[in-house]
Amino acid sequence: MKRKSSLLITLLLGGSLALIGCGSQSASPTNGGSAESSTQKAAELPTSGPLTINPDISGDKEILSKGPHGEEAISAKTLQLTEEEIQKVKEGKYKAAIVMHYAGNDWSKAQINGLKAAFTRMGIEVIAVTDAQFKAEKQVADIETVLAKSPDIIVSIPVDAVSTADAYKKAAEAGVKLVFMDNAPEGLEAGKDYVSVVSADNYGNGVEAADIMAKELGGKGEIGVIFHEADFFVTKQRTEAFEKRMKEKYPNIKIVARSGITDPNTGERLASAMLTKNPKLDGIFAVWDVPAEGVLAAARTAGRDNLVITTIDLGTNVALDIASGGIVKGLGAQLPFDQGIAEAALAGYALLGKETPPYVAVPSLKVSKENVLDAWKMVYGTDAPDVIQNAAN
Repeated sequence: MKRKSSLLITLLLGGSLALIGCGSQSASPTNGGSAESSTQKAAELPTSGPLTINPDISGDKEILSKGPHGEEAISAKTLQLTEEEIQKVKEGKYKAAIVMHYAGNDWSKAQINGLKAAFTRMGIEVIAVTDAQFKAEKQVADIETVLAKSPDIIVSIPVDAVSTADAYKKAAEAGVKLVFMDNAPEGLEAGKDYVSVVSADNYGNGVEAADIMAKELGGKGEIGVIFHEADFFVTKQRTEAFEKRMKEKYPNIKIVARSGITDPNTGERLASAMLTKNPKLDGIFAVWDVPAEGVLAAARTAGRDNLVITTIDLGTNVALDIASGGIVKGLGAQLPFDQGIAEAALAGYALLGKETPPYVAVPSLKVSKENVLDAWKMVYGTDAPDVIQNAAN
């Protein structure tokens, strides 16, 4: 156990913390390369049959999230392109560009890999993948550069919904099919200016994190919440879901401390202050895995090996702690590889003139020690890094 703990601390301190799937802060990949190398391997999709997201993802799971404008969610499990439809898309010899807010973390790489795999199956050439480094002005320039290459499709996540809106509007007016990840630019309309928004079921993942916390605490105790202190749609959904679930289903678990982050690297400092002020705290929920890593470090420094931590997003370091039987007991995971497949499929719908829903969500995934290796493969489309497999086994 000491060897695993030392390894975890080394990984935590060995590199900058990464932001996975939230998109508000720039950061570098986490662990010196092991997660990067695993998620950069583009998984291949079946070469025949319909194009769908992973058939092993539960289709019975209710989608709890709503879209950025209150839209009812349609499950990504319902999306499908038949072989005949795929052939029609191939005949069009279309071109696509992927315009990212940031491309240097596991979540972004998995999205890109899912998009590339699906576009390859559809015979669509990916002519550009851009990285705005969380800078709105760079993303505007990226869009202009991409438009000069005459793409038929742009799949993107806006750095800022307001300041990038005109650039996306220009793309829409040029006839480009726009598909968005997580959020849409201000003033653009689904069905008119863009095809659809595709997201994880962030609300559902917040519920998963709450249920895991409640189970580990036996339905009673005092907990803290570290939330994202920014007007960012998906992270607000997560915290709202976690807190509402606790209040409505687990009345004997009290939220006695709340702290907001704007920089994910401040998670350790905030958690340390929270634990000092509330020495009897039984658990802490962090809104995604990077601040959760900070909570983990603070708990170890304080000698709080009995603290229960839950979060959202399956990053390398939290996955390692879960696999090792540590104090990160579980999380709700996004499925970015399959989100990329769904985005590509919706682009295909638009090219074929098929009706598209304004908001699509990929079902949530509950992750615990029992399923962490299977969950990693489902999330990223590849086997977990050796260090996680060794810890689990």
